[in-house]
Amino acid sequence: MVQALIEIDDNTNRVINMVKAKYSLHDKSEAIEYIIEKYIEYEDEPELRPEFIEKMMKIRKEKSIRVNDPKKRYGLDV
Repeated sequence: MVQALIEIDDNTNRVINMVKAKYSLHDKSEAIEYIIEKYIEYEDEPELRPEFIEKMMKIRKEKSIRVNDPKKRYGLDV
């Protein structure tokens, strides 16, 4: 286990204490670990999420359009 001495502002300290109390954690270290776990779950790469895979499978089944000259097709001749 790694130990770290960190400086945090008062607001961050209050949030950590609230998480600690809300989830009945033993200390701030557990609260910080909990926050990081939730962040990882939230920000996890989309290709690993089942919802993302389902969405891509639906898109894959849709009819696609072949475009030879996108500038001409979308009026981007500048």
